[in-house]
Amino acid sequence: MLSSSPELLEDSASDQGAGTTPAGHRVEASSALASQKLSTEAERPTPSDESEWVSDEVLENRIVEAIKSVYDPEIPVNVYDLGLIYGVTINPDRTVNISMTLTTPNCPAAGFLPGQVEMRVRHVPGVEDALVDITFDPPYTPDMMSDEAKLELGFL
Repeated sequence: MLSSSPELLEDSASDQGAGTTPAGHRVEASSALASQKLSTEAERPTPSDESEWVSDEVLENRIVEAIKSVYDPEIPVNVYDLGLIYGVTINPDRTVNISMTLTTPNCPAAGFLPGQVEMRVRHVPGVEDALVDITFDPPYTPDMMSDEAKLELGFL
């Protein structure tokens, strides 16, 4: 279960103090990481809040819940259930790589959806950094939607 409430995630998405990620996506400046990263878990200092050190499975569930809080503005379904997320990789240093597509290469939301996904994942307790890579291979099709999304949109 995601420990941040949807309201807190929405507050985090405000434009106040916005900056950009290394990939060029717009995010809050407060979510920027410290310049020094440690490469392995063994090298990491012990956190003061042990709840941040969770299994990869629990962390992945939190990440998926955070991603599910991002909605395509033209479709009333979150980007995860739409099938736009191709993969989530949690690295040993607790950085997260997300492979994502868009409904079309000319999607009007291309300028902000990847940044919203990055920002929401960065705010998950236990995540050190997040990077979204956009891909169009394989091309998106409505078959990639979850059954819930298909039902919501009248495909079932």
